[in-house]
Amino acid sequence: MTDLALYVGSARAARTGHEVTPVVGYGAIETLEGAPFDGVLIHRLPSVADARAWYESPACQTALPHRQAGADYRVFIVGASQDAR
Repeated sequence: MTDLALYVGSARAARTGHEVTPVVGYGAIETLEGAPFDGVLIHRLPSVADARAWYESPACQTALPHRQAGADYRVFIVGASQDAR
């Protein structure tokens, strides 16, 4: 089994106990500026603190080495502005 396949299974399991709502998952991408990339996942969580708690959870951290070995990812947390709510 590849590292990326191990990551996918581990990442899904890491959602347990967290309010993670997938919003975008590997749809068609049209890069208008910057370097092109292969895929995008966007998840919604109730708050930045919840997102950090999920990312730092033991289950998510167990999945992390498989993601890092399987592909080049950028991971970040973005807080919603008041205007976007």
